[in-house]
Amino acid sequence: MQRAKRTSELAGFEHPEITPLLKEADYGRYEGLTSMQIHDSDPDWELYKDGSPGGETPAQIYGRACEFIEMATARGPDRVLAFAHGHILRAIAVAWIRADIIVAAGLQLDVATLNILRDADHGRVIALWNAS
Repeated sequence: MQRAKRTSELAGFEHPEITPLLKEADYGRYEGLTSMQIHDSDPDWELYKDGSPGGETPAQIYGRACEFIEMATARGPDRVLAFAHGHILRAIAVAWIRADIIVAAGLQLDVATLNILRDADHGRVIALWNAS
């Protein structure tokens, strides 16, 4: 959360509202390991399919993403900016379009990118993704 808060400040938003809904996924026993290290012991592991032993399940990550969407949309037509880690942002994107959490594995998300989720005439859309 400290990095997300600092990014918010660098972007000109000095007093962001902090919510635990935007915290990074709980990796349980995988906390502190790189994906490569995890795949050494579990080659087929995928966060959005398997979750993390002792950490969050894919359903829990998706549920938290849905809770964030509910909180953000309850503010009415105001825009909401979210600064967070990649895994929860990818989960929010797929929850926004009501897709299955596993779809998040197919969304590349680089650091310091812009993503726009919005309502359109035909429902919720991902209007912009991974733009530098």
